[in-house]
Amino acid sequence: MLLEARGIVQEFGKFRAVDGADLDVAEGEIVGLIGPNGAGKSTFFNALAGDRIPTAGRITFDGTDITTAPPEAHARLGIARSFQVPVTFEDMSVAENVLVGAFLRHPHRAAAWHAVQEVLAFTGLDRLARTRAGALGTPGRKRLEIARALATQPRLLLLDEALAGLTPTEIRAAIELVRRIHARGITIIIVEHIMEVILSLTDRAVVFHQGRVIAAGAPRDVVADPAVIAAYLGRSMQRQRRG
Repeated sequence: MLLEARGIVQEFGKFRAVDGADLDVAEGEIVGLIGPNGAGKSTFFNALAGDRIPTAGRITFDGTDITTAPPEAHARLGIARSFQVPVTFEDMSVAENVLVGAFLRHPHRAAAWHAVQEVLAFTGLDRLARTRAGALGTPGRKRLEIARALATQPRLLLLDEALAGLTPTEIRAAIELVRRIHARGITIIIVEHIMEVILSLTDRAVVFHQGRVIAAGAPRDVVADPAVIAAYLGRSMQRQRRG
């Protein structure tokens, strides 16, 4: 397994946000983490990314224990992430933002700039290379954050609601980008509320509820699980399936 998480617990005082969650991700998979707000999936995701040290449990990446490793160590090992609210360097250009990521693998400026040009072309941001990041709208900022992550040459890409807030046309374009990223051999874990994304993109869906994993498997099997319908999808989904 490329990534293994065992018995992850995350407590905030007396509140247990994640309660003994496990996850295995094989190289080349696209895995979706879903669940209602407050289910613990984002907290679990942040532990995988190195942005939060779990209270208990163990996380390994390609055999290396990364449970307490900082985000920069994750990046050097080949783990990159996006954020639910895009984080960009507002006063820098699009190209300069991507350059920040490229410097991780390319310490020499010329090689880093070459990598930047390739990533910008791949993500369709080349025409906006000189645009100030702060001038971009939500779709552009989300794509820029993914581009900066790709510039670090990750083996595992963690996407936190990267398609939230997009129009249907923008969602279709983003899904196509994620597919092209995956075609490059990059493993992906995505937290997402949009079921169209989970059903069309992921090999496996993992459902969180009250800090625990309540279901995992093929996305269409998972959304048919009565426990998932009761905890997350609700009766509207059940009626939709009957219709």
